[in-house]
Amino acid sequence: MKLDNIKKLHQKKYRQALGHYLVEGEHLVLELQKAADRQPALKASELYVTGAYEHWQSPFKTHHVNERQMAQLADTRTPQGILAVVPIPDSDIKPGAEPGEKAIYLHEVQDPGNLGTILRTLAWFGGFRCLLSPGSVDPYNPKVVRASMGAIFHLPIETEVPLTCVSNRYSSVACLDLNGDKLTAESFSHHDCYLFGNEARGVPQEALIQLAATPYTIVGNGEIESLNLASAVNMCAYELVRRT
Repeated sequence: MKLDNIKKLHQKKYRQALGHYLVEGEHLVLELQKAADRQPALKASELYVTGAYEHWQSPFKTHHVNERQMAQLADTRTPQGILAVVPIPDSDIKPGAEPGEKAIYLHEVQDPGNLGTILRTLAWFGGFRCLLSPGSVDPYNPKVVRASMGAIFHLPIETEVPLTCVSNRYSSVACLDLNGDKLTAESFSHHDCYLFGNEARGVPQEALIQLAATPYTIVGNGEIESLNLASAVNMCAYELVRRT
């Protein structure tokens, strides 16, 4: 890919148009290489390195650039000197689910750090699929990719999934609500899909009613009204995995 086009990958519209995204830094490139062993489509990735990484062993086509060029290509202020251009999966929609798989639906999540942390948690535990509503932050945003610490390569992710489609795909839906049953209730693990809302607005109440979502609450003893979104998803994912 031409260097001028790589610079454009910082923006969602160009990631979509060019069908690629950026992976930056030594750790993430190592995770990408591991994932490519199991996912042939990732072998089409291309590597860009400065002299500091000229002896890097990689299965990808490798291009050498100078430090000035790397600074222009990278999203970080002080790039390490190694990044990859990775193809976005041909289709984000992967019909069907693996046996025992649970879906985590995120409605209009906005914070890249939150989404990256959530992806990292779900990939760590395994057995999850992440569905993102329209209006959510792009999972291929460089900040999300970095925060995911490589989880983006190991987790089924679907984007632009309307909230109205959830009832067609999942027979039993759960959500978080201050007035719900405790997360430790036996029934918590009996659902197929778990809804989490926008950091400030949550999930529209009318949608929850239409979906007949069963409410649960994370019991706390403090004075604040809510948890960070990523923390809430982390606790729910742990509770689900703990029961298996």
